[in-house]
Amino acid sequence: MTTENEEKYQENTDEQAAVFSALADPTRLKLVKLLRSQCDPDALCVNALAGLLGVTQSAISQHLRVLKSIGLVKGERRGYHIHYFVNRDVLEQYRRLTSAALSIKEPDED
Repeated sequence: MTTENEEKYQENTDEQAAVFSALADPTRLKLVKLLRSQCDPDALCVNALAGLLGVTQSAISQHLRVLKSIGLVKGERRGYHIHYFVNRDVLEQYRRLTSAALSIKEPDED
């Protein structure tokens, strides 16, 4: 493997690990699934998410912080509340990235 390929391989591995780490928590995975099912204008606030998932608002805020740190979730202020939604472009990027990590074929075999 050349140095350039090694760097790209390591970069992908680091990004894949960050995604897997963020989604490793069952509540965060439920959050992503719930937000993914919302249509674009139907984002949800922390209070609604807490009620739907049966956890505290504080816990939801901490989980959203992790998901926002990898760019998977975005927030938009609407009045007094921030409504959250999945960044669909990043979700698709991470879907491909994790699929590649779990692929049986090596990247160079394509």
